[in-house]
Parts: sequence; structure tokens; C-alpha cells
Amino acid sequence: MHGKGVIMKRSYYQDNVINFLKDTNEKILGTLVRNNEFELEGNQKWAWAKQIEILKRVLGIINDGFIAFEYTIPRMGKRIDNVFIYKGIVFLLEFKVGSEDYYRHDIDQVYDYGLDLKNFHEESLDRYVVPILISTDGDERPLDLYINKDMLFKPICCNEFNLVHAIKEISGKYGFEDGEYLGWMESRYRPTPTIIEAAQALYRGHNVKEISRSDAGAKNLSETTGYINKVIDYSKNNGKKTICFLTGVPGSGKTLAGLNIGASRQKYEEDEHTVFLSGNGPLVSVLREALARDDNESNGTPLNEAKRRASVFIQNIHHFRDAAIKDDRAPIEKVAIFDEAQRAWNKKQTERFMRDRGIELGKSEPQFLISVMDRHKDWACIVCLVGGGQEIHRGEAGLREWFKSINQFKDWEVHLSDRIADPEYLELNSLSEVKLDCKYTFTDRLHLSTSIRSFRSERLSDFVKTLLDMQVDECKRIYDGLRDKYPLYLTRNLDMAKRFLKESSRGNERYGIVASSDARRLKAEGLDVKSGIEVEHWFLKGKDDVRSSFYLEDIATEFDIQGLELDWICVAWGGDFRYTDTGWEYKNFKGTRWQSINREDQRLYKKNSYRVLLTRARQGMVIYVPVGDLGDHTRNPEYYNGTYNYLKNIGIEELNERYFDELGGRGKEIAMPDYLEKGEKEKAGNKNNKKPDIPKGGGRGLVAETMEKEMYSANNRPKNS
Repeated sequence: MHGKGVIMKRSYYQDNVINFLKDTNEKILGTLVRNNEFELEGNQKWAWAKQIEILKRVLGIINDGFIAFEYTIPRMGKRIDNVFIYKGIVFLLEFKVGSEDYYRHDIDQVYDYGLDLKNFHEESLDRYVVPILISTDGDERPLDLYINKDMLFKPICCNEFNLVHAIKEISGKYGFEDGEYLGWMESRYRPTPTIIEAAQALYRGHNVKEISRSDAGAKNLSETTGYINKVIDYSKNNGKKTICFLTGVPGSGKTLAGLNIGASRQKYEEDEHTVFLSGNGPLVSVLREALARDDNESNGTPLNEAKRRASVFIQNIHHFRDAAIKDDRAPIEKVAIFDEAQRAWNKKQTERFMRDRGIELGKSEPQFLISVMDRHKDWACIVCLVGGGQEIHRGEAGLREWFKSINQFKDWEVHLSDRIADPEYLELNSLSEVKLDCKYTFTDRLHLSTSIRSFRSERLSDFVKTLLDMQVDECKRIYDGLRDKYPLYLTRNLDMAKRFLKESSRGNERYGIVASSDARRLKAEGLDVKSGIEVEHWFLKGKDDVRSSFYLEDIATEFDIQGLELDWICVAWGGDFRYTDTGWEYKNFKGTRWQSINREDQRLYKKNSYRVLLTRARQGMVIYVPVGDLGDHTRNPEYYNGTYNYLKNIGIEELNERYFDELGGRGKEIAMPDYLEKGEKEKAGNKNNKKPDIPKGGGRGLVAETMEKEMYSANNRPKNS
């Protein structure tokens, strides 16, 4: 919305090293300046000039390979300073010109670049990827090599003089003869962004094709949003009022589709305005804050103004409703996108809430929203994003209330997912049971069937569904296909669970602990679900902020994390949802004791709470089940043992030291010669001339102690970042 809205070029300058060495510094700098898409500051030109000078010296010694400046990482909306491909190895060079220090956040930054390429860039999957942080004026450090199982090196710290040695040593040990430079540069990039990253990228003006996967295994988001855009155009061109129901499994990209439509349909010059509505308060707060911070940092927009802009794009459904009650005119928005529409309040819940505020409304939220958009005399469109098994609070109406409300507006035309009758959405036996007193049509292009939240496994939501539905044999079968791609473990030791999160995470991969809002007796384990979190800080703040998820002190509940996600999660299983010989038991903790839940709708909310918690992790998860305490009648071990044994019977492996041993780094320390004094020449590269096998051992070890050093001095931090 605030960017240029153009497809980013892969790099500002790229060529083989021979041509790079022949080009003048002025020509290379001129090319960088011409291809720059953003406002150019003097510091950036100076940094580029210094990088060119250093790389001419370094690559003049190597005299081979391929170099690219400002290589795009679309999912992150950032560019790597330099990519150097040599002997089949991808070196990621992030320069901090003039810096004497190797800051932790800079190390994490270049690590994130490596992780992104490893996870989403096809030609990087079976290559060594080596992130290097170059603080040009920094001290010389030992070349400690730690290599993960996926062939991604832990970040290496160099200054401008020993960079050449690091490249030569690594390429000599792990390189092979390879000239497929352009193949790497033109490789398919298939990202799976977090919803926060997606919102930021779309808000900058990028399109969904740039930031989402395009493989055949994932439902094509472009096709789905394209269909909805055609419906909107039809409404606009023919003076019609329409409503679309898009369904999807958890993590399939429903919210991403909605944000994409919202961002692309903001056509102020055509008097077309769009609003993204959600009753999920934490989701609204986190997305608004993320968009505002990004707008402030990327565009220099004052933070207050950035927050105002974000609040226009993303609104809480309750605030939208209140504004429409005060003003009976048609809203400015012609397109309203309602996230998790099945969670809209029924008439009883809406009346109760509004009566407490002195207002008699007498309508359910679906009925009122349609009536507000129906105020337009010409055209309007509502897009309902519908999730399955996501109702977690009393008064959530489900789709029946929407259909009941639509029948009061017979001139509206309805477009429905052909999966709308599935039990997760409407609990009908067939599509023929859908009864609407208006024109309606079904299409498969309004259903997203594949989870893309976890790029490691598309079957996570299926696994969780069968686990909660006690379909043991099917659950075991899905887990067998899940376990090699998606780390999923079980433990009764909270310290080990925390260690799992910290040591599994790399770079800025975010981790945290989640639990049911009714798991009150986890407080005895040091996990207090009642204390609450500040969601914007928990999801967005860094490792140095005690309010962030990284500190593992504040616990997010299903209400905090629904619609959002982390990379790595510990699900702390409470006594409120217990497995017994007769199936699940549903409990609430009142006063000093557990009480049974007998109402079916309340039981559904409880089950769905755990469905939400168990489908939030993108990369891996550990489930912590307490041991309990015989001396505490509220924490009797039998409240937990049944659940633990059920999960173990499914096949979920217990977390043990072997997991951490497999995370240990490979490689060895290579002494760093003082070649500035000795004038020693580096030895030639590897003579084996063959591509290396993907390593069988190794894993994610601890970053070298020198790399972990925390340095957050504002006075010493370099200006260019």
C-alpha cells in the first residue's frame, strides 16, 4: 500500500567474477544506484563503494565464481548485501562497514538469510550455505565451523582482511567444481511467510505471488484471491451485492488471502475502500503494531501516523459495529473482509454485550454486518473467511447464523466453497441441504485444503484432528509420515522443554510456551495462564525484552495466539482436558476444585482450544505433560498420566539427550593465519571435483561462544544496518 507495488528484482548487480573485476568501481556503483528502488542515503552509497573495494581485493585472489549485490529475500522484504557462489557453495556476505563489533542482532540477521534460502530456495536445498558477517574493522576470530544437518553453517564473523581466508578454507574443504551460477540465481523461491511477515509485505505493495509458495502441493492462493477479485469486479461493474465464503483447514492461508485482497483492493482514486475485520483482538493488535513499526522503519512515517494508517486497514469488528451504530449512513468501505467469520456472535451474545453498554441492538453480528453493507445503494461485497474447529468462546454463532441472516437480504448473491457442508464448517450431509433464498453458487476455488503454516509438514492439522478425535490408527499413520520432517516430542520435564525451544531455534526464529486458558493448575509448575500477556510485545519484541515470547516467562493462551504462529512451541497440557479409558474428560477449575463440563457446546470450545494450541508451530513442537503431585488434590498424577500415555501410545517420542546430541555442530577450528604480516598465500580449493553428499550427522549445535556475545551499545552500533 505504501511501497511502489512493483516486483522486486533479484539483485541490483550480478555477474561472474571475471567481469566484476573488469568493471570499474564507478560503473558497478552506478548500476547499484540506478536499480535501487528506495530513497538513497549517502551512507548507503559510501557502504556500497567500500564493499566494491573490499570484494575486488578478495575476489581478485580467488579469481572465480559469481557475485550478486543486494539479493532479494522476498518473504522478509530485505536484501542480502552480497551473495558469492564459488565451488558450489553459497556464501552470504553481510557487511557492517566501519563496525568494530560483531553484534548479536547482526549475527541473527545473516543467519536468518541463510535459513530463508535453506527453507524456501530450491537451488540452495542441497548446497552448503555459509552466512558471514563482515564487520570491516572488527578483530580477527578463530574460524569455528559449525554445520547444521541441512548444510547451513552457523554464522562466521570476519573482518575485511581475513574474509578471503575463510572463503578459501571452506571452499577447499567442502567445495566442488560447479558453474551453475545462473541456475541458482534464477531458482524458484517458494516462501511460506508468517502472517505478520505476509501482512507487512502486502502492506508494502508486494503481491501474494512474491511471498507465497507456488508448488503443486499447496492450494494456489493466487487462484483463490483471483476468483474473489472477479466477484468484486462483477459486483462493481453490475451494481450487485455479493458475499463469498472461503473455507480452509487451519494454517491454509485464509487470513493471507484476506489480507492480499484487502491490500490490492484499496483503490482510493476509484472511490473503492476495503477493510479487514476481525473479532480476534490479539490478532488485530499484533498486525496493526507490526504494520505500523514496519511503515515507520521502512518509510520514515511518524509512528502515530503509521498506527493510524494501519488501524484504517485492519479493524476490530466490534469497533466497526459501534461506528455503524452511531452513524446510519453507508460506510466508506465497499469491500469488507471478515476473518474467522464463523466466530461472529449470535443474537443472544450480541444483545447481552450491547445491553451492558446501554444499547438495544436486537441483531446478531452477521445480520448487522450485512445490513450495514446493504446501506450502499450501488454495490458492495463481503468476504467471509471460515475456519474449521476454531470456535473457542461462548456465543460464537457459526455459519448457520450467516445463512439465516442472508435470507433476510434476498437480492444478495452468494458464492460458496464446495466444502461448506463439511462437519468442520456446517455439519450437513450434503451440499443439497444448503438452503438459501437467494442466488448462490458453489466452487472449489473457495477452499484452501492444504496447511502452509508449517512448511515442514502439510499434515500437521490432520494429525491434530485425528489425535483429538481419538482416531488412533489414522493418527499413528500420519505421525509416521510427520516425524522425519517435523520435530514433535513429548516430555514431563519443563526445563528440558525449554531447552528444546532454545536449542532448536536458529537466528531470529521465534519460540514460546502456550497453554489452555483453563489450565489454571499449571501455576504450580511456574506457568500462570491468568497473568496475561501484552500480545504486541510477546509476538514482536526481541530476545533482549523480558515481555517477549523468547523469555519463556509469560504464557500465551488460545485466545492470544489464534490466527498467529511461532516457529517453535511448547504446549503445556493442563488438567482441564484429560484422556481416560473412556475418552476425553472436560474440566474447568472453579475456586479450589475441578468441575466437569457437561454442555456439548462448552466441550467443543474446550476441544477446539487444544486444536488451536497444537496447530500454532511452524517448525516443531514439544508437548509438556506435568507429572502432578499426590500431595495436591488439584494436581493428582492420574489427571495427567492418561494423557501422557495416550500421546506416547500414538508414537510421539520422549525428548531425551539424543535429540540434543544430534543438534551438535560439525566442523573443527581452523587456525587463522596472520597473513597480513607473513604474506602467506592461501592454498587452492578442493581437487575432488565432485558434489558433496548431504551430511548424515551433525545438527544445530550452539553458536560459538564468541558469536553469542551480547553487544547492544547504542553508541558503538554502526549506522548502516
